[in-house]
Amino acid sequence: MLARTLLLRHLFVSRCFSSVTSKTLKVGDVLRETRVFSSEDVKAYAEVSHDWNPLHFDPESARKASFDNPLVHGMLVSSMFPRIISAYFPGAVYVSQTLHFRSPVYIGDEIFGLVQATTLRETKNKYIVKFSTKCFKNHNELVVLDGEATAILPNVEMLQANPSE
Repeated sequence: MLARTLLLRHLFVSRCFSSVTSKTLKVGDVLRETRVFSSEDVKAYAEVSHDWNPLHFDPESARKASFDNPLVHGMLVSSMFPRIISAYFPGAVYVSQTLHFRSPVYIGDEIFGLVQATTLRETKNKYIVKFSTKCFKNHNELVVLDGEATAILPNVEMLQANPSE
């Protein structure tokens, strides 16, 4: 467990951008954002998606399904990934996403979303980038969601290194 924690800390520190100066995206770069989902977020997502599964709203239904409390929709949590990418690269086109739901997210949990560039290739003045995607909770120790995303970026120059700060 200690080795995993040290590896995670290294991953978060390495190539995370914190200055406001423009940077060029490279393989290995990490982009991130932290978010706490509220009951209003869950309700708004249900309104748009029409997903009114009682697991998201009724504590008793959640407990019967072996959860501590009502769940934040997994797809709502995964919406952090295109948000992170487009915040650094306005005009990015999200092409694909794979997802693995590893652990429940509850209202009020602080979620740390992270995307890391794993491959980058230029084609016709655009860039196709594959990202490793992960969401963590409990101070970056518990993976709640992971997968891979592909996006087409208009360029690899970041206008702002950390748009959520």
